Amino acid sequence: MAPVVKQLREHSELAESRVCVTGQHREMLDQVLEIFGLVPDYDLNIMSEDQSLSSVSARVLMGLDEVFENYQPDWVLVQGDTTTAMTTSLAAFYRRIKVGHVEAGLRTYDKFQPFPEEINRQIVDALSDLHFAPTERACQNLRREGVPDSSIRVTGNTVIDAMLWVREHVRRLEPRLPEGLARALPGNRLILVTGHRRESFGAGLEHICLAIREIAERFRDVLIVYPVHLNPNVQEPVRRILGGLERVMLVTPLPYATFAWLMDRCYLILTDSGGVQEEAPSLGKPVLVMREVTERPEGIEAGNACLVGTERERIVQETSRLLNDTAAYNAMAEARNPYGDGRAAERIVEEILRR
Repeated sequence: MAPVVKQLREHSELAESRVCVTGQHREMLDQVLEIFGLVPDYDLNIMSEDQSLSSVSARVLMGLDEVFENYQPDWVLVQGDTTTAMTTSLAAFYRRIKVGHVEAGLRTYDKFQPFPEEINRQIVDALSDLHFAPTERACQNLRREGVPDSSIRVTGNTVIDAMLWVREHVRRLEPRLPEGLARALPGNRLILVTGHRRESFGAGLEHICLAIREIAERFRDVLIVYPVHLNPNVQEPVRRILGGLERVMLVTPLPYATFAWLMDRCYLILTDSGGVQEEAPSLGKPVLVMREVTERPEGIEAGNACLVGTERERIVQETSRLLNDTAAYNAMAEARNPYGDGRAAERIVEEILRR
C-alpha cells in the first residue's frame, strides 16, 4: 500500500488521505513504515502473543469502527487477503463507506488453501465498490462471479511498484545484514527461503524443513538463508530440524530493504509467500512455490515459478534441477513478469480521483 499512499499524497489538493495500521505484526510493520517514510495516523496496536483469528477479527472490527465514526472517510482502501483487510472492509460496509480492494480477484476456489486468505479475499471482493485487479486473469475471476465491469480496473500489482522502488534504494546503499551473512556469501549460491503459511503448519512445514536440510547436505556451494516467522508454529519445527546446520542460516524476520537486497542477489527462492511469487520475477529469480495450489497461476504459466507442494522429495528434486541445469535455470530467470510494470499505484489513484 505504500506506493498508493505516496501517490495519493502527490494529489493532496484533490484528496485527503490517512493511514491506519492494526499493528498485527509489530516487528515487521515498523521497519516497512520506516523505509517508505510513512507515519500512521491511526495505530490500533492489537498485537498479542499467539493470537487467534477470532480475536484479531474482533479487535480490528471494534478499532476500525471507532476510527470510521470519528473520521468518516468517503473511501477505504484495503490490500490483499489478510484478516485485517477482510475485517476493515466489513467495518466500512457497516458504516456505508465505499471500499476499494487493491489486489482483487485472486482465487484458488479452495477455501482452506490458503487458509484463511482465500475466504478473506472473497469477502473483501463481495463488499468492495472498486476492484483493482492485478492481472487479466484476476479480472476474469471477478466477472465470472458477477462483478460488473464498471467496478473493475486492471492495474498491475502494487507490490511491483514497491519492489522496484526498494531495489533502486538498496542498490545505492547496501542494508545492514544479519551477523555472519556478509562473510558467508562469497563463493556460495544463495537460496532464500520463506515458509510460514497456516495450511502448512505441522507435517507440511516439517517436510519443507527436511527438504532444506537435504539440499544443504547435498550441495556444498549453497548457502540457505531462512528468515523465520515469529509464529511459534513456525519457530519450533524450523529450529528443531534446521538449527545448527552448516550452510543454513536461520535469521529473525528481516527489514524489507534487507530482504529485497537478498532477493536481488540470491540464486533462487523457495517460498510459500504470495507477494514473493510476484516480486521475484522482477528481479529475474526463479521461484519454487511450496504450496499445493496458488492463487497466482500467471507466474506458473509464464515460466517464472514452479509449484512444488510441500513434499520433501519434490522440493529437493526441483531445487536440484535448477542448481544443476543451467538451461532450465535460465528459462525461468528470463521469463517475462506477468504481474505489472511498476505503475499500479498511479492507475489506482487515477481511478479513485475519477470517481
